[in-house]
Amino acid sequence: MCCSYPFHIPFVSICRDHPAVIKRRFTSVLIVSSLSPLFVWLWKELTGIKPGISLLVLLGFRLEGIVPATLLPLLLTMVLFLGPLIQLSMDCPWDWVDGLKVMFDPRFWALCLSDMRWLRNQVIAPLTEELVFRACMLPMLIPCTGLGPAIFTCPLFFGVAHFHHVIEQLRFRQGSVASIFLSAAFQFSYTAVFGAYTAFIFIRTGHLIGPVLCHSFCNYIGFPAICAALEHPQRLTVVISYVLGMVLFLLLLHPMTDPAFFGDIPICSLSATSSGFSVCS
Repeated sequence: MCCSYPFHIPFVSICRDHPAVIKRRFTSVLIVSSLSPLFVWLWKELTGIKPGISLLVLLGFRLEGIVPATLLPLLLTMVLFLGPLIQLSMDCPWDWVDGLKVMFDPRFWALCLSDMRWLRNQVIAPLTEELVFRACMLPMLIPCTGLGPAIFTCPLFFGVAHFHHVIEQLRFRQGSVASIFLSAAFQFSYTAVFGAYTAFIFIRTGHLIGPVLCHSFCNYIGFPAICAALEHPQRLTVVISYVLGMVLFLLLLHPMTDPAFFGDIPICSLSATSSGFSVCS
């Protein structure tokens, strides 16, 4: 059970993990996300900005460079999460062979697709949030701010969009006011950092698929359990893997997102500032 409240409060209305609540939010989110490209089209028409490419290509729906755009950002994100992945493999009762058997078992995927929470966390949320906050928002920000500032401005909207959890927690008294706002500030911080990373990926690759897969992967792994890592029986190995992952990530960030892998980057044509070209080259 995902939550527990006094009997007079309708359970379905307060539990965000209840299938009925998830389905209702699926509907509203999908409607808003479907309308978002329309706003980008209207913005193009009203401002007179003509990038010379179709709307779908501008939003990251294109075939050129699709294979590296699918694989490289996800591999780069897995490098960053090397520590949590090593920690997870140490604590998992399965060996690699068992894990691969499960991965290729159709029944496993059928079970996942029937789970509303899995669909929300791994499919709907990554796809809709990246579509709205990266693919639709960045093209409108870049002509105003340039590429670099847009990478750090866009995630602020993404972070604020998660503040609705504060309203729910305050309404149903899920902790003290101080703890709720502290948790919200922490969530805003890491969602903003993650948003800057996926904005960087979107601009460097010109594809939406990379940010979506990275988002889905991070939702699955969750925030690194640093305290558990420091108390792990094999603490030295785990800590080294955490540090190694961060170092390798910083070293590989630019090489693995080199725009040369992905062809012409449509969104880069929207920036006329010289400071932006370092992001696109």
